[in-house]
Amino acid sequence: MKQMRIDPRLNAHGKRTSLIGRIGSTPTLLAGTLMLAVLVLLAAFIPFISPYQPSEQNLSAFLQPPSAEHWLGTDQLGRDLFTRLIYAARTDLKIMVLAEIIPFCTGLFLGMVAGYYGKWLDTVITLITDTFIAFPFYLIVIIVAFASGAGERGIYITFILVGWIVFARVTRGLTASFRQQEWVASAQTLGLPGIRIILRHILPNVLPQAIVVLMTDMVGLLVAIVTLGYLGIGITPPTPDWGTMISDGQSFITTAWWLSAVPGFAVVYTGIALSLVGDGLADLWRKK
Repeated sequence: MKQMRIDPRLNAHGKRTSLIGRIGSTPTLLAGTLMLAVLVLLAAFIPFISPYQPSEQNLSAFLQPPSAEHWLGTDQLGRDLFTRLIYAARTDLKIMVLAEIIPFCTGLFLGMVAGYYGKWLDTVITLITDTFIAFPFYLIVIIVAFASGAGERGIYITFILVGWIVFARVTRGLTASFRQQEWVASAQTLGLPGIRIILRHILPNVLPQAIVVLMTDMVGLLVAIVTLGYLGIGITPPTPDWGTMISDGQSFITTAWWLSAVPGFAVVYTGIALSLVGDGLADLWRKK
């Protein structure tokens, strides 16, 4: 039998509140959601906002400072920096989201299985996670990326191999604690199979915390994507990428500082937005 909980959708007067109302009552979640929404909307509508193409060169207008014609200036090839920045957001955000799907689902499932069944299965999964954690994360990422080749494919392979670990560790601990609860024992007494208990009863209780961890992990994943691009083993040109833009602008840091500063600011902005969403979700669920 599940523990009694106060419905978080009810306010102090016992009336049901909407999801928007609950988000509005959590300042960090609201701020992070708005920041992300601005970036996503810009990425979605950039073809209608900017008259330029991300790879469109104009050598007569190279290294121009910000102006009415070029809002963030131009790079060494005369390409509009604002246009490239937002198209790079499209690239990096898409990879960030897609690269998290398989590791999130894999880590969530393996962690719940290890925490619920324990014994040798828990020992094997824990041994694998501890082995990966023993090595520096970025060293593993760089080695796998070099081995699998530059580009999106290499990034996906890299994070499928190592990205699931953090989720497995978190969900394993939560599941192990839930296994001792009365409502799990009641389900076992009714003869429900273990996999059904995991998916129907444990998963809904583990998922909120796993999503909070997901938002935090996305920040690290974004930094890793940008780092790979900066090192030249990430997204290959001419596809715009924040890491590549930072690297390309390094040679002009004294004369055109904005080439590296602007994409660097975009990375920080996105990281803050994701962190605020993660903290806000944690605050929201703590109110339950």
